[in-house]
Amino acid sequence: MKAAGIVVEYNPFHNGHAYHVQQTRKKTGADCIIAVMSSSFTQRGEPAIVPKWQRASMALAGGVDLVVELPYPFAVQTAEFFAHGAISILDALHCEQLCFGSEHGNIESFLQMAQRLIDEQEKHNERVKHYMQQGMSYAKAYALALGDISRDVLDISQPNNILGLHYVKAIQEQRSRMKPETISRIVAHYHDETLPTNEQIASATSIRRFLQSGRAEDIVRYVPHITYETLQTYRMWHDWESYFPLLKYRLLTMEIDDIRRIAEVEEGIEHRLKRAIVHATSFHAFLSAVKTKRYTWTRLQRICTHILTNVTKKEMAQAIEQKRATYIRLLAMNDKGRAYLQTVKKRTALPLITNVKHIQHDPVYHIEKKATQAYLSVLPEPLLTEALRNEYATPPLR
Repeated sequence: MKAAGIVVEYNPFHNGHAYHVQQTRKKTGADCIIAVMSSSFTQRGEPAIVPKWQRASMALAGGVDLVVELPYPFAVQTAEFFAHGAISILDALHCEQLCFGSEHGNIESFLQMAQRLIDEQEKHNERVKHYMQQGMSYAKAYALALGDISRDVLDISQPNNILGLHYVKAIQEQRSRMKPETISRIVAHYHDETLPTNEQIASATSIRRFLQSGRAEDIVRYVPHITYETLQTYRMWHDWESYFPLLKYRLLTMEIDDIRRIAEVEEGIEHRLKRAIVHATSFHAFLSAVKTKRYTWTRLQRICTHILTNVTKKEMAQAIEQKRATYIRLLAMNDKGRAYLQTVKKRTALPLITNVKHIQHDPVYHIEKKATQAYLSVLPEPLLTEALRNEYATPPLR
């Protein structure tokens, strides 16, 4: 059997994602589509709107054959580490191809740009430092430095192009045999906040925005029926505002030195966090008060996520030191996915995990466990205790 991999968040699964799955199967001719999916929090430092089990179920209904987890240390990260974690998992599962969506749509440009970035890494690092010394955020400095060496090969101002570039670069650096492919994003852009009038594909950002503003009925045409049904059944949609009281409690009771030890906290931002939290009455107001040119909204959200989950620099460094995952947790599969696992399970480079009780003393899982507990902590009792129990007892969905 031939497998193709995709890297996803499904926050939530919508018609654009269904198109991606269909086009991946068509473009690669794969028998099995494997999705490596972020667990409880996303790359931009946001809580997933519903838990991973519900999103994995949506994925199976949407045409994915096997869903595995991208653990927190890689899921809530810069594009480089996000890509390395995902690629290491798909490579260990012997995927022959990776297919990602991009604004550019031409794989040759990604291959060329990734190799150029590897060859000119030292020059790129120097340019990043140059731009940061001018007061720019790391993300802005990184993009400008990439532009200095891209010579119009690839528009790296687009978010999916950036991620795609790092997927291809990770494949090359890990010496994976996976062949990358890309398909063009259609209709909706990643950050769009409005629902298009004459189309059936909208961004996940706009879908979440309408859900959380109490207009769930407006998203019906943009998501598969199973997604809408799942969202209605779960009903308690997670967002940062519901976690804000917990975040405020954490910051109010932490000492400056404790905040300084948290992952991604640098350059004195801990003082701004500590001052702003006293007067903030909402998460949005809090981040608005802390945000600077140097610290983007996304970077601050990731820092807040690390504070909420109590992930320190030391813990994160240990978890991502090798830029590779240490296990593969199976979340969901259909018959085709199960059949594929039977063909590769004896030769996977990482242990396949169906029960987390079997993971011992693993720095990646140590962080993942804390993140899951923090994510579920906004649930009322007895739902919280039940959800915690299910997290450790639930076998892969079938």
